[in-house]
Amino acid sequence: FSFLQERLRYLLGLLLLLHSTDSFYVPGVAPINFHRNDPVEIKAVKLTSSRTQLPYEYYSLPFCQPSKITYKAENLGEVLRGDRIVNTPFQVSMNVEKKCEVLCNFPNKPVTLTVEQSKLIAERIREDYYVHLIADNLPVATRLEFYSSREEEEKKKEKDVQFEHGYRLGFMDNNKFYLHNHLSFILYYHREDVEESQEHTYRVVRFEVIPQSIKLEDLKADEKSMCTLPEATGSAPQEIDPTKENQLLFTYSVHWEESDIKWASRWDTYLTMSDVQIHWFSIINSVVVVFFLSGILSMIIIRTLRKDIANYNKEDDIEDTMEESGWKLVHGDVFRPPQYPMILSSLLGSGIQLFCMILIVIFVAMLGMLSPSSRGALMTTACFLFMFMGVFGGFFAGRLYRTLKGHRWKKGAFCTATLYPGVVFGICFVLNCFIWGKHSSGAVPFPTMVALLCMWFGISLPLVYLGYYFGFRKQPYDNPVRTNQIPRQIPEQRWYMNKFVGILMAGILPFGAMFIELFFIFSAIWENQFYYLFGFLFLVFIILVVSCSQISIVMVYFQLCAEDYRWWWRTFLVSGGSAFYVLIYAVFYFVNKLDIVEFIPSLLYFGYTALMVLSFWLLTGTIGFYAAYMFVRKIYAAVKID
Repeated sequence: FSFLQERLRYLLGLLLLLHSTDSFYVPGVAPINFHRNDPVEIKAVKLTSSRTQLPYEYYSLPFCQPSKITYKAENLGEVLRGDRIVNTPFQVSMNVEKKCEVLCNFPNKPVTLTVEQSKLIAERIREDYYVHLIADNLPVATRLEFYSSREEEEKKKEKDVQFEHGYRLGFMDNNKFYLHNHLSFILYYHREDVEESQEHTYRVVRFEVIPQSIKLEDLKADEKSMCTLPEATGSAPQEIDPTKENQLLFTYSVHWEESDIKWASRWDTYLTMSDVQIHWFSIINSVVVVFFLSGILSMIIIRTLRKDIANYNKEDDIEDTMEESGWKLVHGDVFRPPQYPMILSSLLGSGIQLFCMILIVIFVAMLGMLSPSSRGALMTTACFLFMFMGVFGGFFAGRLYRTLKGHRWKKGAFCTATLYPGVVFGICFVLNCFIWGKHSSGAVPFPTMVALLCMWFGISLPLVYLGYYFGFRKQPYDNPVRTNQIPRQIPEQRWYMNKFVGILMAGILPFGAMFIELFFIFSAIWENQFYYLFGFLFLVFIILVVSCSQISIVMVYFQLCAEDYRWWWRTFLVSGGSAFYVLIYAVFYFVNKLDIVEFIPSLLYFGYTALMVLSFWLLTGTIGFYAAYMFVRKIYAAVKID
């Protein structure tokens, strides 16, 4: 594996050399070179908490403000994530140390927090909020050191270092609230190689902070905004009493260290995964399961089918075969159009749209073009791709609707373009109203909402109509057998042919193949982690597609053998069975892993989970449906029908 990485790096190096003298970088993430004393701007992103799931902008709390507040222009993904990137009054210069400096404009005059502000800060500390800052687009991290459970002798040497995103706003002790009012920034730089005559250039490669809570009396500040930090042992923390006004100083210090980390790998610290083994284990486990299933499937189905087809095709004893039971008996009804063909084709069209979007997003992200360093790129790409994939969704929906003897293609196209996106928009709008009520930066602003609606009705809807028009005009799928005039009676079905039992049986395998990856995705969404293992995700996605298709084929074969020809809707529902397990897993994750107690955060969690489950059901249902449809057409084309 490392050999492969080396080869890839070598190839990349060659490509970069060939690409003239200018280096090639993914848009928006070219390195910035600093000279000594150049200002390094520190910006604030937001405050987050995994207990409330509501991000807030930095100046929602009474922090020191610069003379002019300027917000960075943001892309769609950043807005949807609740990022509000804004400048801060921290003065940091490249490779210039600062012992201790008072932050607000008045030297040695403390900041007075009103009772309201004190209450707000105490509430945010109780809710476990983290503050997120960035320097040169690198997020701040808090270093956590703990001893791993090894032998006693090794304990002295080995410390496990992990990084926490952002820093804690404060802490609680004996029901008292303490605010981290002093920040010790530790910035690491990498010295770039330059020719002798030129001045050295530096690049920022890591941004750490050690937050401290220091009482006003212990911080000695003078007229020049300088302050002296107390000895570590003797200082008391800065308490925030929510019942009265509080006085405190906001201070910071800056320390620079040289580092060997190259600019290209500066994100590695944030993305270090101690559990890559788990991913490999889960993928190998899934691959084994899928191959095992494929083997059994191929053996059973191919042998049984061959036997069936050979029996059905024997010319001489047609009388005997007609008395047999089996899937050939329903040949006159198997392609009978189902109820509500328009809704079925619309849902499948949305499923195709989702499938194309997810496939492209994961593939592009796997190539490293949507790394966490380009903020919001993943969300923006996903939104735009979903809009543009409307062409494919419309085409497949239109062609299927024509095959199912549908005539009202305009209504069908409108249904495809609005049914699933309408549900998504409706749920998001209701949740957004609650977030607005909480004045959180996670609320999508009204102009962004209007922009999304314009994208939906201005890009997605016309494209769906375009695709639907061509799909509807195209030759319908050719079904190998004719449909009888009079529907055949369906015999009474056994208990295990029940829809719900089918969903439970069909869902467990695809879910088993991907549930470990699901844990990491949930952690990324709900616990403010970075998710970047798109190579693994791509493999898991392929495994999911294969296992959904196989399960769907088995289920439809059993159903036809039981002489039940109503397979269209049933296959779509049953193939999406793993979505039911995702829902159960989401409830388990909520109860066991998250510390959410309030109503609105719980509502947000289950609202967004409902959207994920719905999208996942559409995706897996569509994959299963098309696999089953191809299978059914294949087997009926292989038997001779008089």
